[in-house]
Amino acid sequence: MRILSLLPSATETIYSLGLEDELVGVGRASDYPPEVEEVPVLVGPPAADRLTEPPTSDDELESGPLDVTGIVVAEPDLVFVGPAMREADLRAALADLDPRPQIVTLDAASLEGLFHSISTIGSMTEAEDEAVELIEELREAMTEIEQRIVARQDQGLRPKRVVVLQGLDPLLASGRWVPEQVRRSGGWDVLGDEGEPAGRATWESVRDVDPEMLIFAPVGLTLLQTQALWRRLPRPPFWGEIDAVRRGQVFFVEPVYLNRAGPRIVDGMGMLAEIFDPEAFVDTSPPNSWAPLVEY
Repeated sequence: MRILSLLPSATETIYSLGLEDELVGVGRASDYPPEVEEVPVLVGPPAADRLTEPPTSDDELESGPLDVTGIVVAEPDLVFVGPAMREADLRAALADLDPRPQIVTLDAASLEGLFHSISTIGSMTEAEDEAVELIEELREAMTEIEQRIVARQDQGLRPKRVVVLQGLDPLLASGRWVPEQVRRSGGWDVLGDEGEPAGRATWESVRDVDPEMLIFAPVGLTLLQTQALWRRLPRPPFWGEIDAVRRGQVFFVEPVYLNRAGPRIVDGMGMLAEIFDPEAFVDTSPPNSWAPLVEY
């Protein structure tokens, strides 16, 4: 089978299922694992008119023009896409292929939806057993984190009041599975909207909920890019009044661990748990995946 993945989370899942030899093309945002650099990129940078709004999910990063010639040469049998992909553009790119490849749209809105996406990829690629095994491993890892959190809560530790921002310019509160990730990692996202797309927020709305912790995880950026962006942005006049700022509890995280609906979401839970409760969770986050904000 020849697979074209125009969705970064699907690309990561394909590698996790051991199907990388069947991958004939990816989108421009598929950057993990490192071996994916050897696979042809068949989506170009977004046109200027597609950049008027900040991305709220990873699949929106694949909004550039399709490499029609490259797709025809790749001759995919199966194409994985996200809901942001322009269906008319994709069907036009596939028009010269005979037979036409099957198009599968994946759109997880929750952690359970993420597992369903993995199951769908497995069933469409005849890797059902591998998908079941991967899902079981992820569930076991999540359960281990949650059990440790319950034990800490039984000792009197309450969930942290958190705001996760999935955009900084403009501000975006968290959505889809991220508030659930936070909750199952020992926190409570007091501004996010579970199951819904990341939505617009203001610094006034952050001040009103007054979180104990602020976490910056803008879609489409890396941790280092987020730090660079933050240095350029003006602070609200009441910045120092926000509880998280007074406590020194503002953090940059590697956004992909929250924003990409692939297997590394569970790594993101370990990262959040370590940030929320560093005494109980030591080295449970991926290396160099988060850093505190240091004001000078």
